[in-house]
Amino acid sequence: MSYVKGVDVSSYQNPGYDTTGLGFAFVKATQGQSYVNPDMTGEIATAEKAKLVVGLYLFMQPGDSVTAQLNYFKTHAPVKPGYLIAVDWEGLNGAWASNADKDALIKGLKAAYPHNRVGLYTNRDGWLSQDHTGYCGDYLWIADPGTSAPR
Repeated sequence: MSYVKGVDVSSYQNPGYDTTGLGFAFVKATQGQSYVNPDMTGEIATAEKAKLVVGLYLFMQPGDSVTAQLNYFKTHAPVKPGYLIAVDWEGLNGAWASNADKDALIKGLKAAYPHNRVGLYTNRDGWLSQDHTGYCGDYLWIADPGTSAPR
């Protein structure tokens, strides 16, 4: 089995983050239907300059309309052919978007971007305890920052 090291960046990181040893970078594009990452353009440029695989993600806001979140992402995310797209599905203040909404958002993004791979980005709790459908689109990315890849 092989592993590729990557990073998830948002406005919490410097747009000129360190790319040493990375194979990919996922950049937060939007959250719900009201937030756009103000550093997205610079973070994407850093990934492209380093020749990393680029991904954009939508942080799913529990309680917000799936259609509204999808349209907000489509309006604000500069998706290019070959970019990966992810739905970041995790608990926010103890609340999770429903499994049905998670699945519908992934399917909506796949329909909107038929030439890009769309997947699910969640943590161990999301995959092991919250998910009851097993639907993850084209790929599953489980964030577990305290774990190192096997050597």
